[in-house]
Amino acid sequence: MAAEQARGGAPPAIDISGLAKSYGRRTALNGVDLRVREGEVFGFLGPNGSGKTTTIRVLLDHIRRDAGSVSVLGRDPRTDGVALRREVGYLPGELTMAGRRSAGDLLGFYARLRGGVPRARIEELAGRLGLDLRRPVRGLSKGNKQKVGLVQAFMHRPRLLILDEPTSGLDPLLQQEFLAMVRQAREAGATVFMSSHVLSEVHDAADRAAIIRDGRIVATEDMDALRARAVHEFSIRFAEPLGEAQAQEFAALENVRGVRTEGDRLTCTVDGSPDALVKLAARRTVLLMSAVEPDLEELFFTHYADGADGADGADGGAAREGGG
Repeated sequence: MAAEQARGGAPPAIDISGLAKSYGRRTALNGVDLRVREGEVFGFLGPNGSGKTTTIRVLLDHIRRDAGSVSVLGRDPRTDGVALRREVGYLPGELTMAGRRSAGDLLGFYARLRGGVPRARIEELAGRLGLDLRRPVRGLSKGNKQKVGLVQAFMHRPRLLILDEPTSGLDPLLQQEFLAMVRQAREAGATVFMSSHVLSEVHDAADRAAIIRDGRIVATEDMDALRARAVHEFSIRFAEPLGEAQAQEFAALENVRGVRTEGDRLTCTVDGSPDALVKLAARRTVLLMSAVEPDLEELFFTHYADGADGADGADGGAAREGGG
C-alpha cells in the first residue's frame, strides 16, 4: 500500500497481503494478495468452498487470520473494527432472522444502531426491491430475507459495501434492480466488493474481478478480458436442415468445438468471441440463435485447470496467489 501511495495513487479500499487461514488441518486461504481500488466495483468469483466467505469474514474481523496483513479503508479490522464498521455495509452469505417483529421494525432497529437512517431511505430501498415492511421476519421466504439484508447494507450509504452472494434467492428482475443499486452506489463514490459464483451478474456491474480456487487467487483482471476467456453454448436454428458438409464448415472454425446437428438445429461450444460463428451462420437463413452464459465452474475447468498460470491484473501482482 505504501508503494502505491508513493506513486501518487489513492490508497486501496481493500489491501490484502499474504493472507492465510486454516481450520485445523484444512487450509482455507493460502497467501492471498488482493487490492481493491477506491470507488470501483470488484467481483470476487469462485465456486462454493473456494474461500470467498472466509476472506470476507477476515476483512470484517469476524474471524482472525493466521498470517498476512489486511487493510480496509486504511484501517486494520483487527484493531479498528468498531470505527471501520460504521463505514461498511455488509451482507452475509447466510441470513438468520427470527422473531415476531416486522421487517420494518427490524430495519428501524438496524438504523438506530447505525446512528439513525431516514425512514424515507428505508422505504425507498424496500420499494425498489418489492419488500413489504409490514410482514414479520419469521415468515419471510429466503428471497424476502435477502431483500431485508440488502436494505440494511445499502441504507446508510456506506463508503464500502461488502456483499457475499448478494443475489441469492432473488428473481431475475430483482437481480437487475440490485445491479442498478450497485451502479448507483459506485456513481456516488462508494466501493463495492461482491462475491459470487455466477459470472454473468458480476460482469454486468463490476470493473474488475478476482477468480479464486482452493484458497488461491488464480487471476485478477478486468471484466472485458474475463468475458473474452469465457465459454458459451450456442444453439442455432436454420430455415433448412444442415447436411454433413455444412456441419463440418462450422466444426472447422478455430474457436468452435463440440458441433452437433439435428435437422435444422446446430449446437456448439464457442471459446471467446462468437464473431466467426455468427458470420458463417449468416450465410444461411437463421430463424433463432441463443447463447447460454457459462457458470464459473465451466470457466475454471476450461481456463484454470491444475497447473495453469493465472493472469496478472492491472495492479500488477495481486493475482498469482491467494484465496477468498
